[in-house]
Amino acid sequence: MLLVDAGVFIGTAADLNDNEGLAEASITHIVSVDSVDPGFLVPMNASYCKKWINVLDEVTADLLSHFDDCYQFIQEAVDGGGMALVHCQAGRSRSATVVTAFLMKRYKLGFAEAYHRLKSVKQDVEVNTGFEEQLCLYEALQCQVDTSNPLYKQYRLTKITQKYPELPQVPREVFAADPAQYKSSEASYRCRKCRRTLFRSSSLLSHPVGEGATAFDHKKNTNLTEVVQCTSYFIEPVQWMEQALLGVMEGQLLCPKCQSKLGSFSWCGDQCSCGRWITPSFQLHRNRVDEIRLINIQR
Repeated sequence: MLLVDAGVFIGTAADLNDNEGLAEASITHIVSVDSVDPGFLVPMNASYCKKWINVLDEVTADLLSHFDDCYQFIQEAVDGGGMALVHCQAGRSRSATVVTAFLMKRYKLGFAEAYHRLKSVKQDVEVNTGFEEQLCLYEALQCQVDTSNPLYKQYRLTKITQKYPELPQVPREVFAADPAQYKSSEASYRCRKCRRTLFRSSSLLSHPVGEGATAFDHKKNTNLTEVVQCTSYFIEPVQWMEQALLGVMEGQLLCPKCQSKLGSFSWCGDQCSCGRWITPSFQLHRNRVDEIRLINIQR
């Protein structure tokens, strides 16, 4: 068990059996980042405030969604004059990820700087590549897990494909509300043929143009004099797509009103015309959709 920052320790599951060590460190709060219930390890007569994050040390595991909750739990301990211990089994990957995220948010640090600060205290920490990507994304999200952010939406969809690689089980809350069922001041996108509203601007999932995987370089436009453009909109799933997605890995996306073909979806991913590979992909062709924006006209 090592002191990483004022009021914050990092340790292992074995530290929970070290009653003297916990007492000497004045531990009041315990964050357990482990797939095993830590309850039986904590002394029965101890009155710790406990938080358990049930997650495996795997590249596909999701810790990003817990970063803000863990930060609040640890910060409340510190603000209240207590001491927090963050541990996993070995104190190298999962607990290191949570502590790094805490340092990033607390001191407004980038991933590299926060991780270096932790390694200067505990040299054997080594977060797995999946957690490292999540910490980099946390930095891009400005250390705030915003579920409405397109970057987070794309991340969550990717996690679904990793968890269910053969046949994704899509939680209902992943689907954006059908824009035809409510009014909004957002820009809307309608079927060019029947004018049915299909999605709103908040459902767009942007991506860096022309930064596709090198494996698909042979498909890219090699004429450097031309401007690379995206010919499709990539969006989050919308409620009207639900029936089309059930039980299949890929297929067409048809207008729910006139049944004209709008685009396609693939849980394995697809390539944008700009060269970027999107996984999973829900794409509607721009030439099948019209963008509608409200304009305020002042007299």
